Amino acid sequence: MPFLGQDWRSPGWSWIKTEDGWKRCESWSRELERENNQRNLSHSIILNSDDEEIFSNEEQEYTSKKRKKDHFRNDTNTQCFYREKWIYVHKESTRERHGYCTLGEAFNRLDFSSAIQDIRRFNYVVKLLQLIAKSQLTSLSGVAQKNYFSILDKIVQKVLDDHQNPRLIKDLLQDLSSTLCILVRGVGKSVLVGNSNIWVCRLETVLAWQQQLQNLQMTKQVNDGLTLSDLPLHMLNNILYRFSDGWDIVTLGQVTPTLSALSEDRQLWKRLCQYHFAEKQFCRHLIVSEKGHVEWKLMYFVLEKHYPTREQYGDTLHFCRHCSILFWKDCRLALLFKDSGHPCTAADPDSCFMPVSPQHFIDLFRF
Repeated sequence: MPFLGQDWRSPGWSWIKTEDGWKRCESWSRELERENNQRNLSHSIILNSDDEEIFSNEEQEYTSKKRKKDHFRNDTNTQCFYREKWIYVHKESTRERHGYCTLGEAFNRLDFSSAIQDIRRFNYVVKLLQLIAKSQLTSLSGVAQKNYFSILDKIVQKVLDDHQNPRLIKDLLQDLSSTLCILVRGVGKSVLVGNSNIWVCRLETVLAWQQQLQNLQMTKQVNDGLTLSDLPLHMLNNILYRFSDGWDIVTLGQVTPTLSALSEDRQLWKRLCQYHFAEKQFCRHLIVSEKGHVEWKLMYFVLEKHYPTREQYGDTLHFCRHCSILFWKDCRLALLFKDSGHPCTAADPDSCFMPVSPQHFIDLFRF
């Protein structure tokens, strides 16, 4: 909710950077002012005609504030989150700011809804939702939980429409359903935000999504142009070496017999093991065949169960150490307009930026 009080310590206005400079956003304030003027006029007409009821200044101020709150509640029934590119991460109260930024507040304010439409950020958001489902779901506020499932609904519908990344969403829903089952069975033993029936409905929704993804069938695309199987072997092999996920290599190997043979390359799986795991780790789980060869492919999936793999994302959130601001960095805007992604006051902003992994995002809000 925006700050509606008259305290001088309020966050202030929202501003947008344009080619002509910074301009103030007044979209909702103008609508509220116009609405208040109309209602105040109607109230004055009624009072003057009846002369029986008189509102005091305090009552008029109360009704005006209540109208503002109702206005925001009505506008945010479907989406209760903002679409901000950056937020200030404050961990303690100061004279200018009271309280601190929570995980739920960051999840509400940062623009995750648009991020899932960007192929570079999609895997990042999915991984973040998965970590929240495992350990941080009950720490979210009621509005943040509503936004969580709203974004998850958009992700599921996107996968059902474009048939991309279904395995990632299946893993996410599996972890989420396990968490919801524990919460529903342990009602009374753990603190839940909201009615217990709401959590039961959420569990039923997740199970319905899992069934939809289970019944998902990939439609064969008819294309008369160049296809993947028409590429030469060295190009196909180069494509396989670009993958950082072993399951993607296995899936691609099921497309054609040629790709199946290339996906069994021992050197390919050896480089994959060396990329994700340290030498001490795969030496502890060394698997040798009867012919004396190391089974790198089998070793990869064994090591994956014991150790976390290296995370790789096309784009992530960034944290400015100078400003303590968490933001989405748009590389295209940074090149065209020299925009750092947030109003940074450092002399060399790029030296203060650091990428934020999904786990680091959650750790930022642990106090």
